[in-house]
This record gives sequence, C-alpha cells and structure tokens, in this order.
Amino acid sequence: MKYAADFRYIAREALRGKWGIAVVAGLIASLLGGLGSDGPEVKLNIDMAEGTNVSFEYAGQTILSTHGGINEQLGAFLIGSAVYIAIAAILLAAVYFVLGSVIEVGYARFNLELNDRSEGKLESLFAYFSNWKTTAATRFLKTLYTFLWTLLFIIPGIIANYSYAMTGFILAEYPEMTAREAIERSKEMMDGNRFRLFCLQLSFIGWSILCSFTFGIGNLWLRPYRQAATAAFYREISGTERI
Repeated sequence: MKYAADFRYIAREALRGKWGIAVVAGLIASLLGGLGSDGPEVKLNIDMAEGTNVSFEYAGQTILSTHGGINEQLGAFLIGSAVYIAIAAILLAAVYFVLGSVIEVGYARFNLELNDRSEGKLESLFAYFSNWKTTAATRFLKTLYTFLWTLLFIIPGIIANYSYAMTGFILAEYPEMTAREAIERSKEMMDGNRFRLFCLQLSFIGWSILCSFTFGIGNLWLRPYRQAATAAFYREISGTERI
C-alpha cells in the first residue's frame, strides 16, 4: 500500500519535463470551472448613501468595478433591468456549470496521461464535450448529494465529498457510464480509502502555506502537483497502475 509521500513522488516523476504544459492546463481548468472555482459574476449593489455600484468578477477575482458608484440615470436603468440581468446571470452560470463539468473530466484525463507517462495534451481538457450531458448530470448529482448529507451535519457532507472524489477519473476512463454509475463506482472505490485521500491532501499543507506568501502565484505549480498526485492515488485504488 502506498502512502502520501509515494504519491507525491509519482507525481513529481510524472511532471518531470512537463511542468510548463501542466501549469497551463491547470490554469485553464481553473478558469473554466474544472476545479470548482467561482464562475463569472456581475454584482449590483444599491446603497442609498453611496449610490449604485457594479462589479464584474471572474474565478473569484474582481476584474472591473465602478468603485465610487455610477450616475443616477445608469443606476436607474440597471435597477429597472434587474430581472433581465438576473436571467442573464442564471444562463451564464448554467453555461459555466456545464463547461466546468466537461473540463473537470478532461483535466482528470490529462493528469492520468501524465501518470501513464503519455504526452499530456491540452486537447484532452476539451475531449468530453460530446458527453456534456453525463458530465453535467454527474456534477449536479454530486453537488446535490453532498448538500443533502451536509444538512444532516457537516461531517457527513465531508465524507460524501470524499466518497465522490474519483468520479472525474472514472468518467475519463469510462465515458460510457451514466452519472449514477460513476458516482456508485467512486463510492465503492473510496470505501476504506477516504482517510488516505485526506492524508494525501493534508500532506500539501506546507506548500499551501508557502503559496500564500506568493499572492497565489505559487498555486500555478502546486495545482498540477496536487492533481497529478491525486491521479496516482486513483491509479492505485482502482488497480490500474501501469507497471
């Protein structure tokens, strides 16, 4: 049985000479929602004292903000158009949700390719658009189940999240599976392995702390390192390691 240090070693070997493309792939996956990052948001804030303020955020970062407010005419227009803005925001969120679900599986495939010592290709990120219904349904069910378990208490929600952690890798290798089948396979696979995955993730905490001193820039390299290690973890518990 392998331990966290073993998976990190496998990840480093897989990334040897491929850090550049791995960093780019991780950045693309993050921006397109493949890692569950926040999508594009338009926020409309109305304050009677300071006026109306509009900001545009992407992946949790503010890209554009009016800061000091906007003039009364434009503010009135935005307030009157609030329903249309809300509808547009919902549609944008839906598109981002579906896109992110596709990229999530594609990014899993990319990291499996690295672990198998294959040539990692950015095209792999977009390889599952034909399966978008399955990937979107899988992400929806995972989110729903985790939320429902969380209602019981926080701990069951965390356990559920770990139980579904391998669905992306499973769909990457078996795209013919349905959403429920992939989730069930992940639950079976993670039975007895949830704590091991927790320990693997915890082993990166030192690097995460160091990255916090680089204003997040270090995450460009930490992200592919963690994902490659998780792919190695999947290979071991699924019994599909390449010897």
